[in-house]
Amino acid sequence: MTPGHDPAPILVRRGDLTRVSDVDAIVNAANATLLGGGGVDGAIHRAAGPGLLAACRTLGGCATGDAKLTGGYDLPVDHVIHTVGPIWSSHGDAQVRAAKDADLASCYRRSLEVAHAAGLHRIAFPSIATGAYRYPVDRAARIAASTVRETTARLGGFDAIVFVLLDEATAAAYERALAG
Repeated sequence: MTPGHDPAPILVRRGDLTRVSDVDAIVNAANATLLGGGGVDGAIHRAAGPGLLAACRTLGGCATGDAKLTGGYDLPVDHVIHTVGPIWSSHGDAQVRAAKDADLASCYRRSLEVAHAAGLHRIAFPSIATGAYRYPVDRAARIAASTVRETTARLGGFDAIVFVLLDEATAAAYERALAG
């Protein structure tokens, strides 16, 4: 971050990520194929229309923890940043959980790095990997909050980061994580 500059505000909103229009990009919690799926991924693909699927087909998928950029097509934003979160399993030991935590942190870090490289300043995130991938929401929120703070401070140039969450329980978890 440039000395003397305030960090970007990090906000929490309840709502539908596909209807957010006051940001440069939304982040899609995608699967590795980037070809659509359930949850937020399916909602984004449906709202964006066939252009998004066509663009995603050219990207060759995405590794867990990485991020790739497309246009927004029929969405009310110009860009979508696709990232693939880790699938949670409570059966692993501490080392496995730490690796999954690192992959989740990488989703947020890489999404912000991709946004920064593209000159995007206002980014909206869902709660990555907490739906079908079953990541514990409180744990995911803590990882998201700390990674977004660290990455935006390191990179600078962001006007706002917004977590757009569908339900009250998830929003409350993110509020707690940001307050702590």
